[in-house]
Amino acid sequence: MIDHTQDYSLYLKFIKTFSPTGFTMLDGDHPLLVEIEKMTEQNDQFIHCGDILQMKIHFVSKRCTQMIGIAPEELSPYHFFEATHPEDMHRHSLARAKLFKLAHDFYQAEKGSAVLSTNLRIRNPLGGFTDMVFQLYIFYSTLPYKSVFLLKVHTNIEWFKMRKNGYHYYVGNDLSNFRYPDEKLLMIGNPLSDREFEIVKLIESGLTTEQIAKKLFLSPYTINTHRANVLEKTGKTHIADVIYDFTEQGLM
Repeated sequence: MIDHTQDYSLYLKFIKTFSPTGFTMLDGDHPLLVEIEKMTEQNDQFIHCGDILQMKIHFVSKRCTQMIGIAPEELSPYHFFEATHPEDMHRHSLARAKLFKLAHDFYQAEKGSAVLSTNLRIRNPLGGFTDMVFQLYIFYSTLPYKSVFLLKVHTNIEWFKMRKNGYHYYVGNDLSNFRYPDEKLLMIGNPLSDREFEIVKLIESGLTTEQIAKKLFLSPYTINTHRANVLEKTGKTHIADVIYDFTEQGLM
């Protein structure tokens, strides 16, 4: 079994060392960059850094070409959206919206940092799709100018059999979740089935149980069973609490 580097302290050191220059004009022979490239090779990862508000990528590690078929100097923020599997596009859009909201909030407050991560299927060099985890460390900085920057780690998780329902998703300030995506980390997220999540969204839109049943060609009893399962899986007492949490997290 490959011995992955679980600890991301090297990535945090990379941020501390190079963020004051905006991750620009980096010397590939710098010892820290050599370590980074070695770590990404070992973990089947690549990283990129940039300015969220300006939508500019300033540094991309070498394994970008091997993993997604794009040369580091050619990678743009738009590539990931275009290369996302169609079935994951909606989730990608929601995560992207949450990212920009966080960046705006940090810029207005002139402080802040967060971790945001989720798994998406991304087109690979062979034309198929690879399940990857995107882990973003987002932070406000005054150097080299006032803006919100990110370090984004892309990890191949084809080795992990994702649960049939739900998907990995995390947004928050717990840096312990900024680590190599092991099974425990990947199980954090939306635990609902597609049907359960659909029903939550229909409730959020204002439909009653009877209206949802008619729309989905199901019985009211079945809808109420799904509602009960949603509450059990999320540990909530009321669907309104589920909707609030999902909205705050950027899942809806």
